[in-house]
Amino acid sequence: MRFQQLSELLDYVANCHLDMEKLYKRLDNNADSSRVKMMLDYFQQHQRHTYETLERYIEGAPLRILNTWYKDITFEDFSKRCAETMLPANMDEEAVLELHLDLENRLIALVEKTAMSSPTEEIKNTLMDLVRVTKTQQHRLVLSTLRMDDI
Repeated sequence: MRFQQLSELLDYVANCHLDMEKLYKRLDNNADSSRVKMMLDYFQQHQRHTYETLERYIEGAPLRILNTWYKDITFEDFSKRCAETMLPANMDEEAVLELHLDLENRLIALVEKTAMSSPTEEIKNTLMDLVRVTKTQQHRLVLSTLRMDDI
């Protein structure tokens, strides 16, 4: 996937979270463990929330930022990756968390790469703020997931 404007990239990242939500729903339908199902349900909710938050940001962001043009920002077919990802029915919590972190870190890396290619400090800082928020949420999600082990 090739991006030319920041608005395209942000919309793509938002939709990638919907792809992750679909993946977790599919895995949830196939999972044997009730603990894994609980975790996948939590991840689905998190992905929906992240998608909605990004969409609200895009709606309210200044056009001068959203209309920023980039050269050579490319990314894998994330939707395809999510659609083709399979875990066995006996998957455990660690495998699910590992998958989630891998997928989310790919999206974080895309936003970081875009930030480093930004033409202005304002846009770079805006994108790096998004990265920081995402990493903080990721950290909280991991902590919440680890707390599930205590249940």
